[in-house]
Amino acid sequence: MTAPLVASALPLPLLRRGKVREVYEVDSDTLLLVASDRVSAFDVVLREPVPHKGAVLTQLSAFWFQQLAAVIPSHFLSADADEIAERIPSLEPLRPALTGRAMLVRRTTPVPFECVVRGYVTGSAWAEYQRSGTLAGEPLPGGLVESARLDPPIFSPATKAEVGHDENVTVARLAQALGRSLAERLKQASLGLYEAGRTFAAPRGIIVADTKFEFGTTPDGRLLVIDEILTPDSSRFWPADRYRPGKSQPSFDKQPLRDYLAGLKQEGQWDGDPPPPPLPPEVVRATSERYLEAYRLITGEDLEVDR
Repeated sequence: MTAPLVASALPLPLLRRGKVREVYEVDSDTLLLVASDRVSAFDVVLREPVPHKGAVLTQLSAFWFQQLAAVIPSHFLSADADEIAERIPSLEPLRPALTGRAMLVRRTTPVPFECVVRGYVTGSAWAEYQRSGTLAGEPLPGGLVESARLDPPIFSPATKAEVGHDENVTVARLAQALGRSLAERLKQASLGLYEAGRTFAAPRGIIVADTKFEFGTTPDGRLLVIDEILTPDSSRFWPADRYRPGKSQPSFDKQPLRDYLAGLKQEGQWDGDPPPPPLPPEVVRATSERYLEAYRLITGEDLEVDR
């Protein structure tokens, strides 16, 4: 691994730049995703990158795409820098910067909804449940406490917001927008991926509390899971040995960073708008360690990094 990457600049057409990833066009059938070490909290991209975050997201997604291929195929082709440089010779001089964080994928037409599966009542689901006893307007059982397990898990689609927060929507609205057949395929694929993922993670000490999937369709109509999958950015990973229903749970993600910023907001030192405050080195380091620990627990191996 090289120094933390704030943003990539490759000799390829840039299709789009997101909060974390740059997406480049390789040819009419193939894209290259590059995960930076940028990090956002409270919808604000912070100045300081989190070392190894992009590699964790890329390599953990590659692991899951292959692990769960029997549930539904994905857009994944390769996350090996040598293979990518061989396929795209112009990237050979940049191989050190791409190692670990670049993924070659099939091009698809993205489905314009997030496919969220919730196995526990937490986050925005808990906030809505407290208000109205519902999730995306649909009733949940009474008497649930924060972080309570949901059996069975609930498919809860959401809009993809360009700015701000995604909006939870009903399955009926999803079907109205996409058609009943595609909506049902998305639901079954999402639930199948979640169940397989949490079953795999459980004996490794991780509860997958909830997660979001993204899907795309190929020109011949195949449905593929795309983007990232079951990472600390797209999921809530809780340490199983510390799970206590009735309160919020510690998680393997950017919680140290969020906790620090939340404290600044409570003390009136930051209003939540850009520009963000600087992050202390110990907060950045703790956040990086959370990502690396999630990778180690799930895959059973340490991510190869330069300390």
